[in-house]
Amino acid sequence: MEEFKAHYSVLKDEIISHIKQMNKSELMVVDLTFGGGGHSFATLEALPKANVIGVDQDPEAFVNGQKLIAASPYASRIKILKMNFEQFYDWKKSQAPELKVDAVVMDLGVSSHHFDSPERGFSFLHDGPLDMRMAHDDQDKVTAKEIVNEFSEEDIADIIYQYGEDRLSRVIARNIVAARKIKPIETTKDLENIIFHAYPAKARHQSTHPATRTFQALRIFVNQELSVLEKTLPKMYDILADDSIICVISFHSLEDRIVKNVFKNIYQNNPEEVKIITKKPIIPGEKELAENRRSRSAKLRILMKTKEGQVEKKYNKGPKRK
Repeated sequence: MEEFKAHYSVLKDEIISHIKQMNKSELMVVDLTFGGGGHSFATLEALPKANVIGVDQDPEAFVNGQKLIAASPYASRIKILKMNFEQFYDWKKSQAPELKVDAVVMDLGVSSHHFDSPERGFSFLHDGPLDMRMAHDDQDKVTAKEIVNEFSEEDIADIIYQYGEDRLSRVIARNIVAARKIKPIETTKDLENIIFHAYPAKARHQSTHPATRTFQALRIFVNQELSVLEKTLPKMYDILADDSIICVISFHSLEDRIVKNVFKNIYQNNPEEVKIITKKPIIPGEKELAENRRSRSAKLRILMKTKEGQVEKKYNKGPKRK
């Protein structure tokens, strides 16, 4: 197993600032997307009386997380669970019913480790097998290779259009099916080449690579990212303690739209105890963008659950971004 690479924790300072504003002497933070542990360890460092439960379905992230925790000065205040974040609600209900959750953090971005590990198949920048499963030890999950080689042309086109919003989805799907009749599509570079030549010559060298949207679409479909997110957010609200928050960082419009709409629905169903802290999403400042270009599309939305009837409780927006 390859060592799990470091991951830049996007909008970390903004999240910690909002957690601090709850002014709780002790608190439990659930990091549903542990990854390289950046948000978790930053929280533990900034808040000496905080405890953290990290969650990650990736077997490499889980093993690496155990090592990081054991080597850290925070081992007594953090543990990591191996599961999809959708499963945390049931775990809490059955295994820790008395657990008081004060903050939920979700960073929906794919980690640098995944993009930079060719054997995971997430990126067309490296040649590797077409996999794209976050939990790559889950044999029940379909792989990207199975999709492009076995799904119908219509289904492939629908996936690319629905999850990648690519207007050339029909052309790309047609080219994929034509190519697989000659030989199976085995690697990321095989697929990237097919997509590249599906685009008109004048559109192949734009700022966004032609394969970007299709690779995003396949990854989302393989991991059922949008449906899992939509089902999980209301459950996380249900297990929040009073005067507690959910912080969600998204990286593309499909995710952000779901977060925005779910937060709106939660508010409409519970107007006396819900405050949407971010009327507009928080985005990275110039300093963060200079340090990590991959942060450029990040958007942070925050919802707060209060005691019933105290929704107008004073709450600041946090420090100004530099």
